[in-house]
Amino acid sequence: VQLVESGGGSVQAGGSLRLSCTVSGFTVSTYCMGWFRQAPGRQRGTVARIDLVNVTTYIDPVKGRFTISKDNAKNILSLQMNSLKPADTAMYYCAANPMWLGCDTEHYVYWGQGTQVTVSS
Repeated sequence: VQLVESGGGSVQAGGSLRLSCTVSGFTVSTYCMGWFRQAPGRQRGTVARIDLVNVTTYIDPVKGRFTISKDNAKNILSLQMNSLKPADTAMYYCAANPMWLGCDTEHYVYWGQGTQVTVSS
């Protein structure tokens, strides 16, 4: 099992980034998938999740600005981030959880190495 994030970088406030997570070892259509982030000095937490029937969940600070999606044919999870704010600065992680362990949890089983997002004011 391997999850590899890409697409992070530095952007000014108001800008956009698109994160991608390329998955191998299982198919994204059969797992709970999520994006998490960790800012310096803070705990890692959920940003967005997408379940097996493509129901999505977002934390309040990113609602209306971020969109999580998955491409089952390419086995890729994405996070489109618009109207970025300095508060969005963090390391972003892609994660996956077997469906029998549930989607609504912080304790996903499989994790990528992370990609840094830095938003300047």
